[in-house]
Amino acid sequence: MNQKTIIKLLLDLEANLQRKTEDLLRLIKKYRKTDGTHFSYTEIIESYKQLAGTQGLSKFKPQLVERILMKPVRTISGVAPVTVLTKPYPCPGKCIFCPNDLRMPKSYLADEPGAQRAEKNYFDPYLQTTNRLEALYAMGHSVEKVELIILGGTWTAYPKAYQIWFIKECFRAINQFRLKNDGLKIVEKYQKFQKQFGENQKKWKNKAFLSNDAQKNKESMVSLQIKGEQIDAQGKDNYNQLITKYYLEPEKALGITEYQRATWQELEKEQHINETAPQRCVGLVIETRPDEIDPQSIKDIRRLGATKIQLGIQSLDDEILRKNKRGHDVATVRRAFALLRQAGFKLHIHFMANLYGGTVAKDKRDFAKLFKDQDFRPDELKIYPCSLIETAELMRYYKKGLWQPYTHEELLEITSFTLTHTPEYCRITRMIRDIPSQDIVVGNKKSNFRQIAEAHVKTTSQKMQDIRAREIRNQKFEAKEIKLKIKSYQTQVSTEKFLQFVYQDKILAFLRLSLPKAKRNEVFTELDGAAMIREIHVYGRSLGIGQKPSEKAQHFGFGRRLIAKAATISRQHKFQKLTVISAIGTKEYYRQRGFSDGELYQFLTL
Repeated sequence: MNQKTIIKLLLDLEANLQRKTEDLLRLIKKYRKTDGTHFSYTEIIESYKQLAGTQGLSKFKPQLVERILMKPVRTISGVAPVTVLTKPYPCPGKCIFCPNDLRMPKSYLADEPGAQRAEKNYFDPYLQTTNRLEALYAMGHSVEKVELIILGGTWTAYPKAYQIWFIKECFRAINQFRLKNDGLKIVEKYQKFQKQFGENQKKWKNKAFLSNDAQKNKESMVSLQIKGEQIDAQGKDNYNQLITKYYLEPEKALGITEYQRATWQELEKEQHINETAPQRCVGLVIETRPDEIDPQSIKDIRRLGATKIQLGIQSLDDEILRKNKRGHDVATVRRAFALLRQAGFKLHIHFMANLYGGTVAKDKRDFAKLFKDQDFRPDELKIYPCSLIETAELMRYYKKGLWQPYTHEELLEITSFTLTHTPEYCRITRMIRDIPSQDIVVGNKKSNFRQIAEAHVKTTSQKMQDIRAREIRNQKFEAKEIKLKIKSYQTQVSTEKFLQFVYQDKILAFLRLSLPKAKRNEVFTELDGAAMIREIHVYGRSLGIGQKPSEKAQHFGFGRRLIAKAATISRQHKFQKLTVISAIGTKEYYRQRGFSDGELYQFLTL
C-alpha cells in the first residue's frame, strides 16, 4: 500500500517539478503512509532512485532530487564533508575554558551531534565514516568527493600507530562504500571486547565504559565526572588521569590498543586504492595546537594525506593566553604559521572571543591583527565566543565573579566586527559552536547567532566580503560575464596570490598560489625553489566525478584555467616548477593536467 502511495507522490512531483520548492514540500505533506505518518525525504529519494523509469515514472531526473534535497548546504560548497572524532585521550592542554567530558575527547561534549555519532560507533573511524556517508547518500547528496575532517582533542598527542590506523580505516571505509561493508565484523569485534570487559568489572571498577550506548556510558561515568569549579582542588584527579585510568588501561589489557594500530605501508595501500576509487578523499583535515607543530609533525601529517590544518590559536594576546592556561604564546603561533604555510597547508584557525581577561575592545584588536600582521593571515576561520560549560575550570572564575559572558549587545558587536573585517581571501566557516543549550551554564544559547549578526550587518553601510558570503551556490550565471580577479598579499614566508573567478559579486572558483620568498624550504627539501598551489576550489552542488551539467560552476573548466594562470604567474616570477599539495583523491586529476608525482607533492615543470 505504501509503495502505491509513494508512486503517486513521485508522479505528482514530476508533474509539478517547475513549481516553487515550498509548493513541492506542501505537496509531499498531502501523502501519508498506512500508519498515518508522512514519508521522510530520505524515503522519497531512495524510492525514486529505485523506481525511476518504471511504474509510469520518467527516467531518473537529478533535478527532482535537488528540489527536495535535505540540508542542501551540506554539499553546496562542492564536496561532501564527513566529520569523525577520535577517542577520548589525554591532552597536553590545560585550558580553563575547555570542557572535561570524560566520555569524549578533550574539548568536546557528548550532546554534540558529531560526538553522538562517534559514541554510537565506538569512536571507530570505519564505522563513523561509513555511517556518515550512508546518511548523506540517503539524503540524496553525491558522496564521490569527500572532505574528511578529523576532530577530537589534540591529534598529534595520540600515538603514531593509532593516528595511522585511524586514517587508514577512514580511507578503507571510503574505498569500500557501496561495494563492501565490514561494519558488522567491526561491531562484533567491539562487542567481544565489551564482553571481556564485563567479565572483568571487579578488576576495573567501572561499568561498561566501552559500550556504544550513550545512556549506559553516562550512568557509568557520572560518579567520576569532573566538576569545573573543583579542578584545582587538592587530591582531585584531572581529565588526563581519569581517562588513562578508566579508559586506556582497560583498553591495553583487553587488546584494543593493539587492534587500533597500523603501519605506514597499510595506510599507503588504502591511499593508493583511493586515488581511482568511486569515492575519493579530496581533502583531509587534521586538528591540533600551535605548540604541537614542528618540522617532523608536519612531515607525518602530510604523509597521512592531510591538506588542511585546523589550528586552535584562540587569541593573539600573550596575557590572555597565560590567564587561560593555554600553554603557548603568540610567538609559537607565528612559528606554526610559518612552517605550515611553507608546507602548503590550508590554515583553518579557531579564534575565541570573551576569554578570561578579554574585552570586546581587545577581541576586536586581536581579530584585526589576524589580517594586518603578515605573520598570520589565515585561509579559514571558526569564530567561537566562549561558552561556560559546567565541567570547565572556568566555572571557578565565574563563581568568584572574575569572568562574565558577553551580553547580547557585546556578542553582536564582536561577531559583526569579524564578519565585516574578514578579507575576501578568507572564509568564515563557522560562527558560534554547535553546543546544545542544556550544556551551557551561562552565555549565548542561540545557535543561529550568525544569522542574527549577518542581518545586523545588512542594516549598516558595511559589507561582508569573506568567501562564504560570496559563494555562487545554486545561483545561475552568464559565462560571458565571468571575470578573473587576483588579490595579492604578503606573509612572513611568501607572496600569496588569490585567484578567483567571479560573476557579479559571487565567487565561482578560486586558487591559492604561494610564491615563497626563500629558495630553501625549512620542512620539505622537495619544495625548494617551487611555487605552490595550496588550494583549488570550485563552488556549486557536489557532483559525481566526470559529470558536466550546464550552468553550474563545477566541471565548467575553472580548475584547468586557474592552474594555467597560476603556471603563467609562477613563470613570470622566475620559478621553474609549480607544485601542488594534492589530496589523495585528487592526484589523478593533477596527473591528467601534466603534474608528476614527487614524494609527498606533485610537480609541473614550467
